[in-house]
Amino acid sequence: MVAKKTPAKSNTSGEELRQYYRDMLLIRRFEEKAGQLYGMGLIGGFCHLYIGQEAVVVGLEAAAEEGDKRITSYRDHGHMLACGMDPNGVMAELTGRAGGYSKGKGGSMHMFSREKHFYGGHGIVGAQVPLGAGLAFADKYQENGRVTFTYFGDGAANQGQVYETFNMAALWKLPVIFVVENNQYAMGTSQQRSTSSPDIYTRGAAFGIPGEAVDGMDVLAVKAAGEKAVAHCRAGKGPYILEIKTYRYRGHSMSDPAKYRTREEVQKVREEKDAIEHVRELLLQGKHATEDDLKAIDREIKEIVNASAEFAKTSPEPDLSELWTDIYADA
Repeated sequence: MVAKKTPAKSNTSGEELRQYYRDMLLIRRFEEKAGQLYGMGLIGGFCHLYIGQEAVVVGLEAAAEEGDKRITSYRDHGHMLACGMDPNGVMAELTGRAGGYSKGKGGSMHMFSREKHFYGGHGIVGAQVPLGAGLAFADKYQENGRVTFTYFGDGAANQGQVYETFNMAALWKLPVIFVVENNQYAMGTSQQRSTSSPDIYTRGAAFGIPGEAVDGMDVLAVKAAGEKAVAHCRAGKGPYILEIKTYRYRGHSMSDPAKYRTREEVQKVREEKDAIEHVRELLLQGKHATEDDLKAIDREIKEIVNASAEFAKTSPEPDLSELWTDIYADA
């Protein structure tokens, strides 16, 4: 057993820490349940779990304000939950039911919520990056002070459209934060074998875009970096890049046995750097919560997740008439 690091003292309030703990735990328990439902055949198609990366989106949502937008790739369930989307609607969509956010027609990778300013969920690698810049362009045009969080992975960082977008975003000083969720392995190839530079965020320098690398297993570090990036964008200084170095515990998708890394490597990260355990230790050491308090939170989260699974199972499948809806926009 590898000894856990003792967390440094935090100036964050106990209430904030408890909220981060709860939000990250909801994502993890939800994803664990989704994995179970997939194994039971209740979720079909692709399913990419966010287990291990919870601190990234929870930390950045803590830095966001009402009206800010977010867009991401296919590993998107955590982003939905973190921005306040209903677990029932998310799980129902995963199972292809009418009660889902896209009426059961989008599945794991294609959910949207205009109410929560969540614009997907995109299955094509890197496709969401120029779309995110487009959202930011609209905000700049409307002069509404909003910021767009555009998430993509270390694999997508090698796509050409990413750099075309960097160029346009820099030229037009768009209020967009490019968030590289670097979970080290893309689809299955390590970053060291696929990327010529040790850090991805430095690629923005060619376009005059500032950025930084962030410990993605520390929700407080992510929040602090997010606040800095948000302030930069709201001040009209253009885009910012956050390379958030995180780690996924599961395979790329449910069909990936992840044989490209050892079990020992994954276990070492779990024992030494787990984001939820880090906040748990801060809560206990700071006397912001007791073991019983945390057990109560865990029970509450499990009830929410179990209820979402039950809702998904009992929600009807889409009517055949839905084949002809949502095809064209009303203009």
